[in-house]
Amino acid sequence: MIVIADYDPRWPALFESLRATLSAALGELVSRIEHVGSTSVPGLAAKPIVDLDAILRSGGDREEAIARLARLGYLHRGNLGIPGREAFTLRGSGPSPGAHHLYLCDPASAEWRRHLLFRDALRADAALVAAYAALKWRLANLHLQDRDAYTAAKTEFVEAVLRAAGKR
Repeated sequence: MIVIADYDPRWPALFESLRATLSAALGELVSRIEHVGSTSVPGLAAKPIVDLDAILRSGGDREEAIARLARLGYLHRGNLGIPGREAFTLRGSGPSPGAHHLYLCDPASAEWRRHLLFRDALRADAALVAAYAALKWRLANLHLQDRDAYTAAKTEFVEAVLRAAGKR
């Protein structure tokens, strides 16, 4: 089921709590941990799940990072079809309450750059935020039980934002 919620001002604090825990565990293996996805854009309605991209300093550190995340209770789910990005879910009671998705990204991966470009474009344009929120609400109602259809239906909007942001 697709659940969209109004923006929750607690999402940045949840991200910071997760970031602190992950930074302590991953240490020198990552260059940065970014809050991405709709919960990272103030005022934007979103699925109430915080998305984090942890950027490795080197692709050669991937296996050690996966091992450290496993010790925190994260289950490695593979790249889910996106090369250069590994997905994780938290098993049981892990480092923080609160729904989140964690992605470990190779430094050369284009995916985390796309996430930042899209996030930053939305953060800079309130009209874009309003348009995206309206689209998300409409699509969630239309594809209530079909997450893949919901995601696919947003693709044209996302790609248009990325094209426009890339030209700036």
